[in-house]
Amino acid sequence: MRKYLYINSRDELYKIDIAHIVYFEAEGNYTNFYLSNKLKGAVCMNLAQMQKLINDNLHEAGTVFARVGKRHIVNLDYVYHISVLKQKLVLSDGELFAYPVSISKEALKKLKEMYVSTLCSSAVVEKEKGE
Repeated sequence: MRKYLYINSRDELYKIDIAHIVYFEAEGNYTNFYLSNKLKGAVCMNLAQMQKLINDNLHEAGTVFARVGKRHIVNLDYVYHISVLKQKLVLSDGELFAYPVSISKEALKKLKEMYVSTLCSSAVVEKEKGE
């Protein structure tokens, strides 16, 4: 079932299938968003307001999005490559698009640790199922 995020600003309304949202990026009082079909848009809303909109409207479905550093909210389903030393995050579906994003080392370390801890805990669950 499709789930949509409705972004309403003073002059515009966007209806976006959340499965197509790759990431959000702050730019002053605006938030830019980038989609898997290479469309992008901007709304007059800061990143904290966008994060609240996601949480308030998407509830459980919104857990696919994570704040990464001061300027980005990313769709965790599209994380393809984390390079802490190069301060780069590549968001991709593995076929049609790749968005390289510059993010601080600290934010990328936290994101990587989140993935590693999730992988370790799911590996333990899989091992227990196999026993």
